[in-house]
Amino acid sequence: MGWWGSFGSPPQKGISDYTLSANRQRPLAGSMHAAVFNSWRRFKGQVLYVVPPFIVAYMVMDWAVKENHFLNSKEGRKLHGAGEE
Repeated sequence: MGWWGSFGSPPQKGISDYTLSANRQRPLAGSMHAAVFNSWRRFKGQVLYVVPPFIVAYMVMDWAVKENHFLNSKEGRKLHGAGEE
């Protein structure tokens, strides 16, 4: 047995390796174009899952703030009789 897993067999024939020179590679080719359209596709697919709950939460919070202001006003206290002793 050879060193580090080399079994000492005869070399393989008929196997070709092809590589591309490092200065010919373009690792970021098209990445900006793909990023823009991929982001839009993902946004379009998720918007209906995210926006309606935020709208409902905003409407509920707005109603609660207005109701709180009304109940703590003179008219709200008079209407509900709170604070009378």
